[in-house]
Amino acid sequence: MTETLTIKAAYDVGAIRREFPALNRDVKGKPLVYFDNAATTQKPQVVIDALVNYYSHYNANIHRGIHTLAEEATAAFEATRDAVKDFINAPSREEIIFTSGCTEGINLVAQTWGRANLKAGDEVIVSNMEHHSNIVPWYLICQEKGAVLKVIPIDENGELLMERFDELLTEKTRLVSVVHVSNALGTINPVKTIVEKAHKAGAVVLLDGAQSTVHLDVDVQDLDTDFFVFSSHKVYGPTGVGVLYGKKHLLEEMPPYQGGGEMIKDVAFDKITYNDLPYKFEAGTPNIADTIALKAAIEFTKEIGKEAIRRHENDLLSYATEGLLQIPGLRIIGTAKNKISVISFVIDKVHPQDLGILLDNRGVAVRTGHHCAQPLMDCYRIPGTTRASFAMYNTKEEVDSLLAGLQKAVKLLV
Repeated sequence: MTETLTIKAAYDVGAIRREFPALNRDVKGKPLVYFDNAATTQKPQVVIDALVNYYSHYNANIHRGIHTLAEEATAAFEATRDAVKDFINAPSREEIIFTSGCTEGINLVAQTWGRANLKAGDEVIVSNMEHHSNIVPWYLICQEKGAVLKVIPIDENGELLMERFDELLTEKTRLVSVVHVSNALGTINPVKTIVEKAHKAGAVVLLDGAQSTVHLDVDVQDLDTDFFVFSSHKVYGPTGVGVLYGKKHLLEEMPPYQGGGEMIKDVAFDKITYNDLPYKFEAGTPNIADTIALKAAIEFTKEIGKEAIRRHENDLLSYATEGLLQIPGLRIIGTAKNKISVISFVIDKVHPQDLGILLDNRGVAVRTGHHCAQPLMDCYRIPGTTRASFAMYNTKEEVDSLLAGLQKAVKLLV
């Protein structure tokens, strides 16, 4: 990473932006304004370099080879596991399982822990603001096992109704799986309280950290969560890589998720001995290059500092919120007291898709639709929203471009 000292001494967004090649391009003759960071973040040059370096210098399969390239690749791959362990303060590296992303991590828990532990009449609790990837896996396993899926409702501000959560918790509750931060609203949920209450009721907890890990300081030991998932591509790393953290005693009790190479110690036709953690859950050749590059993304983020990034993003959030509220007919969806730098909104008589097209014509990239959270949209009785989500490299000048585009759109469409 270049200009590190400058960035650390004072938050120099210009220096940070120069680390991200994609931000230099134009879209339809306009400088790119990228506000779709909750969907995926852009990648710094150090991440791109890590990918190129692997494929250029030590491309090899890992763990079983004894030649130099295989040993170098294995060392780099396992170094990422150590980096992730430190990043989320996991107790041991054996508790870090590499997946393809949050979706696979949640499915892994549902199909292994869920299949082994749920039975007819048991209860699983999710919330009304969940991403589909934290609804569908639990729906499927509940259907299979005859378990009951229960939902924590939210209020108009987009905050969980915790008194209703208390009522939903019973002696039949086996698992609570909730999003740490809402992708559609930006709401930061009181997950530590949720974990404490769930544990008192004898339930296991999974936290979906897809949106929280890039913005908040995550400490799985402090949260005391049983499972935690996040995706590389949300934290400035490559796509196709994710992390499942699980408490060791739970992972040891869970059956394998997939069968194949690496997840075994001995194979015979009449008996198979599974590998130790974490490899029991990492069947086959993994996504080696992208996993290695995740370490570069973590180091990049830590070098700038999450606290400094958070201050910058919160400043953008306040600035954008103030400007959006000046636009006639605009209503922000999700006004929780504690939220990250995500703003979802609707404008009277304007369809979000039309808004997204007009903004794209001005080089402004936002996300429109239900954001894989249809039950949440149904709660607000809307088909979808327009969502602007901010990252470490965004600026107030870019927010001004968004506001100008919205003002023009209102004149054209209303």
